[in-house]
Amino acid sequence: MANKKVVSKPENKNEELEKNVGEALSRSEQFIEKNQNMLLIALVAVLVIVAGIVLYNNKVVAPRNLAAAEQLFRGESYFAADSFDLALNGDGVDFVGFEQFVSDYKHTKSAKLAKAYIGLCYKNQGDFETAVSYLKQVKAKDIMVSPALVGAVGDCYVELGETAKAVGYFEKAGKVHNNLLAPIYLMKAGLAYESLGNYAAALKVYQTIKEEYPLTQEGSEVDKYIERAKLLK
Repeated sequence: MANKKVVSKPENKNEELEKNVGEALSRSEQFIEKNQNMLLIALVAVLVIVAGIVLYNNKVVAPRNLAAAEQLFRGESYFAADSFDLALNGDGVDFVGFEQFVSDYKHTKSAKLAKAYIGLCYKNQGDFETAVSYLKQVKAKDIMVSPALVGAVGDCYVELGETAKAVGYFEKAGKVHNNLLAPIYLMKAGLAYESLGNYAAALKVYQTIKEEYPLTQEGSEVDKYIERAKLLK
């Protein structure tokens, strides 16, 4: 009878586990020892990058945003006083004007807001084409903007004789659930549709005002517009 080869086994599973763990740790130590310079360089590089980002934000970004906000406030003061030329071009003392501001502080939130002010300044000065070009650059996803900016584009198109374009902006502004502004722009949309001879669309808009904004000024007066649209329809 042939002799069976006896394979030695670890006394127990714990010894085998300890052996495997020990070998793994040994390999890790060897890897670290062999590559410690490379690992140290990588660690230092990460620390330098993180420190650079923090320093840049604290020393460059934060002060720049603060300076932009201070300049923007001066311009807003001129805008609120209806001094649109000073708001656009500056006072030659401590405010550069919104147009130069956008160039000086590009890529800041304040610069994006300044474009909205530029558009509104040109609208108030009667330069409706330039106003539209600036107002369209202001996206709701960039900053918290009022539907008034969307409605302002509609106002400009009406002044330019492009009512068909205007009505879409009025309806868009009216879809923002705002008890103060929505009924105003929905009313403008209804009147725009009437001027285009689309009384069915006007009636639909007026009925929306009656149903959704009955307690507003527009809601209290909308019945006469509804009756007129029905007759003309």
